[in-house]
Amino acid sequence: MNANDSASSLVPTGSAVQAAHAIREGVLREVRKAVVGQDEVLELMLCGLIAGGHVLLEGVPGVAKTLMAKALARSISSDFKRIQFTPDLMPADILGTSVFDLKTQGFVLVRGPIFTDLLLADEINRAPAKTQSALLEAMQERGVSLEGRNLTLSPLFTVFATQNPVESEGTYPLPEAQLDRFLLKIDVGYPAPEEEDAILASVHRGFDSGDLSRAGVSAAVTKDGLLAARAALSEVNVEPPVLSYIRKLVSATRASSRIRLGAGPRAGVHLLLAAKALAALRGRNFVTPDDVRFLAGPVLKHRLLLSPDAELDGATPSDVLREVVQAVEVPR
Repeated sequence: MNANDSASSLVPTGSAVQAAHAIREGVLREVRKAVVGQDEVLELMLCGLIAGGHVLLEGVPGVAKTLMAKALARSISSDFKRIQFTPDLMPADILGTSVFDLKTQGFVLVRGPIFTDLLLADEINRAPAKTQSALLEAMQERGVSLEGRNLTLSPLFTVFATQNPVESEGTYPLPEAQLDRFLLKIDVGYPAPEEEDAILASVHRGFDSGDLSRAGVSAAVTKDGLLAARAALSEVNVEPPVLSYIRKLVSATRASSRIRLGAGPRAGVHLLLAAKALAALRGRNFVTPDDVRFLAGPVLKHRLLLSPDAELDGATPSDVLREVVQAVEVPR
């Protein structure tokens, strides 16, 4: 079976929820050929993709953030581009610009790397705010205003951004407005000892992270199949008590004395969409409170600003959010 046959086999033939679950299994199977462990991270990345949101990956160097994004893009047969963010990167390097064509004696619009399906914004916090803001309109509206023209991006357009939480020299913290555009912020940690053993054994056998075709990673779904799977969200039911639970969780972040700035309404919308996507990927047509609790951290923690007292206590947004979640009653 070739890659196209494999992808075609996952185009929805039954319910959209069944198709979403089949895509999850197929994509994870392919990505695991190159990535050892990190199953939870991979599922969350796929969750963001199905929900139509953007994902921020935070972790120290060398934990496969870039590799996971590249392997995921290859597994869904999509156009993929990477931008290495640096202090001298300009907005035109992302969006594109007009250049003079000697043949036509006129200006021609040259589109930048943002015109793709999946965009890897590597070390996004190394570029100044002016350059980071070039992504804002694209991330929110999937469109770009360039040279007086409004250009539409791919309906699959998704940003996977990475940043290093440790190194601060030469970095520019992401503004709150841009952080709020990310559906999920995923912490990428170190692999377990047995997983690290497997990584070393794989490299010893000749694995090269720069050559995913040699690793056997192939398309598990077409772009059309993935877009069709997004229709699964309309089939996923959310009971009123669960909707209320989402609202209470978000509101509780605004009421906590340990949080200076809580999550806004967009956070509630993102939590709802992510929970529906997760349920569909796991083969269910209904959202459970456990789905919401599982996603509360990745969806909410990057939108919170702690109070000075909490910061003096050494608390992190994850610590405070955990306290908030535990204080909100879970619906039966």
